[in-house]
This record gives sequence, C-alpha cells and structure tokens, in this order.
Amino acid sequence: MTNQSRPISPHLTVYRWPITMTLSILHRATGAALSLGFVAMALWLISAASGSAAYADFTDLLDNLFGKVLLIGWSFSFFFHLANGVRHLFWDVGLGLEKSQANTSAWFVLVLTFGLTAAYWLI
Repeated sequence: MTNQSRPISPHLTVYRWPITMTLSILHRATGAALSLGFVAMALWLISAASGSAAYADFTDLLDNLFGKVLLIGWSFSFFFHLANGVRHLFWDVGLGLEKSQANTSAWFVLVLTFGLTAAYWLI
C-alpha cells in the first residue's frame, strides 16, 4: 500500500537553504547577542562609576583574545542588526519585495556588515 522508500514529508536535504532564511535567523541571533552586549555595557558603566580600581579590573577582563572576540562579535551584531533593520523598513513601505530584490539586498546587507565591522576596528 505505502512505499517505505519515500519520505513522509520533505526533508531539509530536499530544499536549498535560501539567503533570506539565513538572514532571518541571523537577525534573531544578533538581537540576542546585542541584549547580552548591553548587559556588558551596563556593567562597564557601573565599573566606571565604582572607581578606578573596578574600572581597571573590568577593562582587564576584556583586554585579552576572548574579550576582543566578544567586542568584535557585538560590533558585528550591531552593524548587521542595523543594516537588516533598514532593509526591513524598506520592505514595510513595499520596496524590494521581489525575490531577486530580496536576495540582492540580503547580500548587500552581509557585505555592508562585514565592511562596517572591519572599518570600525581598523580605524
């Protein structure tokens, strides 16, 4: 009656992973990362208000490879969330909703994000 070799429902390997889906997931992930970054920024401000010893301790905490990776990740998250948010604003007014336009704007957001992050850390 039923063919056991066929899958019951489509599997992930059947479909191509579209760039727009990747950016949607990345937008949510960068929003969560920014939330954690704002907590770190609040702790940084609290340490600055608590005196030079507390501030020095906090800056020492971020002045290593792990701290630099966190800071670069948070700046990447900020620039991505900003650029993708502007992209969504254009969608809200009805611009760029065609499939080819959405794909082009997705790649533009990624290139812009990497460019702004690199420029921020190199300048």
